[in-house]
Amino acid sequence: MEPYSEKVMDHFRNPRNVGEIENPDGIGHVGNPMCGDVMELYIKVENDTIVDAKFKTFGCGAAIATSSMATELVIGKSIREARQITNKIVAEALDGLPAIKMHCSNLAEEALTAALEDYKKRTSAQAPATK
Repeated sequence: MEPYSEKVMDHFRNPRNVGEIENPDGIGHVGNPMCGDVMELYIKVENDTIVDAKFKTFGCGAAIATSSMATELVIGKSIREARQITNKIVAEALDGLPAIKMHCSNLAEEALTAALEDYKKRTSAQAPATK
């Protein structure tokens, strides 16, 4: 088995942005409790920019590290920029993941996409009706 990079270990041991956002603008909930990895990603958006992101992940070290890195990558980005963040970008930002753990970066991308979709639904529901 390939060893984890120092960045993966750092984000596993000292995860950034753990927790929930009160009144989030978007929530992404992905994973499969049967296989063991479940990820929730929360975003706060102001003026089309993600100003905060937090996560709660139940899973292996790589799942925690990819969640942590995904929140770091997305904070400060516009919604359009955030949509460009892929699992490969998350894995590269962690200096790579063992092939057997790449699915964890997929979960991070899926959680982010789900949070952005949730944000889109919430904002379109709040749009004022035209007369």
